[in-house]
Amino acid sequence: MLGIIIWLLIGAIAGWLAGVIMKGGGFGVVGNIVVGILGAAIAGAILPRIGLYIGGGVLGDIINAVIGACILLFVINLVKR
Repeated sequence: MLGIIIWLLIGAIAGWLAGVIMKGGGFGVVGNIVVGILGAAIAGAILPRIGLYIGGGVLGDIINAVIGACILLFVINLVKR
């Protein structure tokens, strides 16, 4: 149960940060959590394949999730146009 709560908090932080970085790409609290979690999955799939490894721990997880969430928001903004 604690793992799920930490996962949701990391997703929320990553989604919010990605919304700030991408200037207005945020989707509210629930949307940011979803974007952050999906971003973490995207980063987990893409970053190791291109040889980019960011340190472990919670901070490394947040950084990975923010990178993935920014990629996701970029793609969403492309599709919305």
